[in-house]
Amino acid sequence: MGVLDHFSGFFDCSHASTTLKRRKQLQTVEIKVRIDCEGCERKVKRAVEGMRGVQSVDVVRKQNKLTVVGYVEPEKVLSRLAHRTGKRVELWPYVPYDAVAHPYAAGVYDKKAPAGYVRYGEQQQSHQLGRASSTEVRYTTAFSDENPTACVIM
Repeated sequence: MGVLDHFSGFFDCSHASTTLKRRKQLQTVEIKVRIDCEGCERKVKRAVEGMRGVQSVDVVRKQNKLTVVGYVEPEKVLSRLAHRTGKRVELWPYVPYDAVAHPYAAGVYDKKAPAGYVRYGEQQQSHQLGRASSTEVRYTTAFSDENPTACVIM
């Protein structure tokens, strides 16, 4: 029975799709990288143009934004760009102003954001909206002018 199981694996067509290598999907990767001059712009553009699967590269120097369209993985684009240029790179953290419910909530407003954009930060808002701990409340109210027993403590 072991021989039959071994040979049945060769003739089974259900595993053929998992053994074939999947092709990457066409996607757009937006990256924030500091671009000061035309030389930096050329350096950034050349670092990414040579990658396999890249179809187009667009650089917007005023916004410090690089847009790569192609059959690529975002992590590989980031690592290659950081290695080739020596610059600090990150995925584009901004969204259009209209896409955020409360754009001026704590943690969302960013002075470095381009015009019409705000930093996307649902995770950042949750920890900044936390309440003070009970020990903090006790110490601040113990020496408050509204506390009638504050003079006894002093």
